[in-house]
Amino acid sequence: MALIPNRDKPPHLAKGSATEEQACQFLISQGLKLVDRNFRCPIGELDLVMLDGKTLVIIEVRYRKNNRYGGAEASITRQKQAKIIAATHYYLTQHKTGASIRFDVVAITGDNPVNWIKNAFQTEWIS
Repeated sequence: MALIPNRDKPPHLAKGSATEEQACQFLISQGLKLVDRNFRCPIGELDLVMLDGKTLVIIEVRYRKNNRYGGAEASITRQKQAKIIAATHYYLTQHKTGASIRFDVVAITGDNPVNWIKNAFQTEWIS
């Protein structure tokens, strides 16, 4: 059986990976500790799971080339938030923790600096 050569990622996936790495390194420089990245489940994916002290932080990383359609921040719709919350619920069934939960967004538009939005959205069922 012949080995298939490892092909480079398409440009949009490579940019997404680079943006997630940039966000991760930025958050580590701010004192957060990486717990998990790209956690996939049947419901969706969590980009970064980190600890900020005793708080488990679920971080959605968003990149947009420009602000034409509202930029990276505007891409976190209620539907996207619901998927992140549902995936977090699934994560918590697999990883028991007594930590409080916070949802953050790291938004990067073009070559602008990282915009870290703490407590970007909340839910009633997670304390």
